[in-house]
Amino acid sequence: MSFLWRSENWPVGWLLYALVAGALLYELGGRRSVKTNRWRSAAFYGGIATLALAIASPIDAYSDRLFWVHMTQHVLLTMVAPPLVLLGRPWPRMLKPFAPSVRRPVARAVLVGPTLGPLRRIGRWLAAPLPSFVAFSVVLLGWHIPALYDLTLRNVFVHDLEHALFVSTALLLWAHLLPGVTGRPQLSDGQRVAYGTAALLVSWVLAVVLGFAPAPIYDAYASLASRPGGLSALADQQLAAGIMWVPASMPFLIAIFVAAYRWLDPSSGRRRAVTARDLRPRET
Repeated sequence: MSFLWRSENWPVGWLLYALVAGALLYELGGRRSVKTNRWRSAAFYGGIATLALAIASPIDAYSDRLFWVHMTQHVLLTMVAPPLVLLGRPWPRMLKPFAPSVRRPVARAVLVGPTLGPLRRIGRWLAAPLPSFVAFSVVLLGWHIPALYDLTLRNVFVHDLEHALFVSTALLLWAHLLPGVTGRPQLSDGQRVAYGTAALLVSWVLAVVLGFAPAPIYDAYASLASRPGGLSALADQQLAAGIMWVPASMPFLIAIFVAAYRWLDPSSGRRRAVTARDLRPRET
């Protein structure tokens, strides 16, 4: 196990610096808030830690030698980190450390400024439930096409682009699966059950293709002379399929079960709303 602690397996680069900067802004924003939600803070920091684990640890270092490690990295980037980050509701809190003289002009330019109008329209369209689902599915399945997948292992820029698309489209998808993280939800609880089930089935398609393939699909892994642990190329691929099938399904199943509970017991949502209203301080 000493290989885990080799310094080259824990790279420090600009992506890690960006994650640390984001966590610092979130922490400073929390200090300026009258009240912070501890479990949301824990979720956000957990999401940042998951992203760091995926890109700056032995997981990334060994992803080009073991397919199952690479698949673990993809699961962290698409099914674990995005929902945790969204549960932390980071956007308003990360802006609070900046002075109003900085926040307000930036907010006006982004939200109502004419220059970014076309980008806002594209963003609103892409953030709708159906485009978000299509984008996530195309990105997840498309990057696992053998030609593209092997290219990511040869080209660092393409590999980084793949990861950026994984995270960004997963954020779009998970924003519709998690109630209350982006303001007024666009899907009802029943629709959220169907939405999560469809996303789950997309990941299962990939798992089935990999798991039942009679031979290794990716030349980059099949051509390796040896692998850590002595795995064969086919066994490595089947293990990767198992990771996509079971661990990757758990976040989706949790979201589906929560949505189903809220759907089948609508009174639970009303009780939460009444409780939150009763707990607010009354003006005298």
